[in-house]
Amino acid sequence: MGKIKDTPEDNKTAFLFLVIPTIMLIVGYFIYPYPPTDIAVTLITIPMFLAPLLLGIGFFIKKEGMGNKIKIIGWMVFAFYWSTQPTALYLGEEGDVVNAFICIAGVYVLSYIAYHEWLSLKRKENIGCLNWIAGACCLAGIIYFGIELTPLEMWLREVVAAHSIWFLRAITGEQVIHNGVYFIYKSASIELIFACTAVQSMVIFVGMILPLPNVEIKRKCYGLLVTVIPIYFLNIIRNALVTYLVGNDITDFNMAHNVIGKGGSLIALVILLFIVIKIVPEVFDEIIRLTDLPKRNGPIEKKFKKYIWKEK
Repeated sequence: MGKIKDTPEDNKTAFLFLVIPTIMLIVGYFIYPYPPTDIAVTLITIPMFLAPLLLGIGFFIKKEGMGNKIKIIGWMVFAFYWSTQPTALYLGEEGDVVNAFICIAGVYVLSYIAYHEWLSLKRKENIGCLNWIAGACCLAGIIYFGIELTPLEMWLREVVAAHSIWFLRAITGEQVIHNGVYFIYKSASIELIFACTAVQSMVIFVGMILPLPNVEIKRKCYGLLVTVIPIYFLNIIRNALVTYLVGNDITDFNMAHNVIGKGGSLIALVILLFIVIKIVPEVFDEIIRLTDLPKRNGPIEKKFKKYIWKEK
């Protein structure tokens, strides 16, 4: 098979998938300040739900070319939504550099996936992992945002707070003052926010497993059982540990929450991923196919090889 030749128009179009997310991040910084206005909060729900909806439509549409076009729009709308969030993630979570950085990088990743949908459209190729990741993001996004913007959000926060406090009391045998999502333990005064419910981690696995094609429902259920339930209980332990460390002045909140807590969570998620791969190896197959996308050697990859890696 010969090399695919790109036209100047192809190169210009591909370049837009790098320029547009940069513009989005600049614009997002100004249109969604922290703390956000009521109008900003209301308006941002439009791309928040529109993007997963478009990705879901593109996931199900099998008509050649149409699904690709809808998913391209969906990914770019999603990228726009996340371009408004880095400041809120940083300032809203006590200087959380990790989440803010991941959010910024994610804007480019989402645009890069849109670029590969465009490449598939141009080359008339059907790349299964692109459809899988669209279905995964649709499902995870609708579940996550559907909880966050309904009374379920406060209910879940209160349940997780109550379980975290129960565990802390059981381990230490010490008094913890509890009021809804607020609790005080020695010198620590804690508010359990939505991010501390671990819903994000749980919906990631739900999104990865359920849209897999040609996988029987029994294995999908096993995969969810060995991920979602352990994540919930491990998060209870994490919340109690962070409170204990801060309350006993062993370390400050930033170190306990953003470094120790999130570091432990990352290790736990990696371990759970390896476990679920044993049960549903198709998850690993799709992930590997995603990492192989640069091997498609589109206009962006060719430019990187030419100007950055100096390959000819």
